[in-house]
Amino acid sequence: MIPIRDEIRTHRPPLMTYLLIAANVVVFILQWLAGPNQEALIFEYALIPANLTTSVNLQNIGDIFSSMFMHAGFFHLAGNMLYLWIFGDNVEDAMGSIKFLIFYLVGGVIAALTHTFLYPDSQIPTVGASGAIAAVLAAYLVLYPQSRVLTFIPLGFFLQLRLVPASIVLIVWFILQLFSGVLTLSGPELSGTAFWAHIGGFLTGLFITALFFSRSKKKRNANW
Repeated sequence: MIPIRDEIRTHRPPLMTYLLIAANVVVFILQWLAGPNQEALIFEYALIPANLTTSVNLQNIGDIFSSMFMHAGFFHLAGNMLYLWIFGDNVEDAMGSIKFLIFYLVGGVIAALTHTFLYPDSQIPTVGASGAIAAVLAAYLVLYPQSRVLTFIPLGFFLQLRLVPASIVLIVWFILQLFSGVLTLSGPELSGTAFWAHIGGFLTGLFITALFFSRSKKKRNANW
C-alpha cells in the first residue's frame, strides 16, 4: 500500500515538519554534490554499530544524529519524506513544534540503539530517517486511530485509489517490518534495511504517545 494523504486538517502550519523535510533534502543534495566522495562521507557521518559499541564518544554519538538526515538514494529519501509529510503534520499539530522535534529525535535515537543492540559487530553504515519517522507513525496511530488515508492498493497489475483506515495502513506497515526483521536476525546484510530500527522507533513512539495521551484524556489533538 502506498499512502498519498490523510483526511485530517491541521490547526496550524506544521513548520517543524517542513523544516525536517527540508533538512533531509538539503543533506541529500550535499551527499549528491560530493560525487565520488559520497561513500567516504557516508562512512564518516553514518551510524556504524561496531564503532559505537567499541567506543562511546562524542563523534560516535553525533553519528547517531547525523545518520538520521542521510539517505542511501533518491527513493529511500522520497519514501521517508512521503510518510513524514502525510503523518508528521498532524502529530506536530497535537504535540506542538518543539515537543514534536524532541519526540522525533528521541525516536530516531532509540531506533539507532535498537539496531546497534541487535547487530553490535556490524560494520555496515546505517543511514535514514526511517526510525524517527516510525515513531511518528506510531504517534499518529495512537492520536488518530479513526482517521482514513487515501492509499494506492496494488491489485494484480493495477493500482486502485481507496480511503483506508489509518490503523490498517500503519498496523500492516508494522507487521511487515516485524516479519522482515525476524528474517534478518542473522545479519543486516541479508536485506540492506535496518528493520529493527523501524521496529524500535515505532515501539518507542507507541509507548511515549500512549503515556502522554492517557494523561491528556483527549481523543484528538492532545495538547501536550
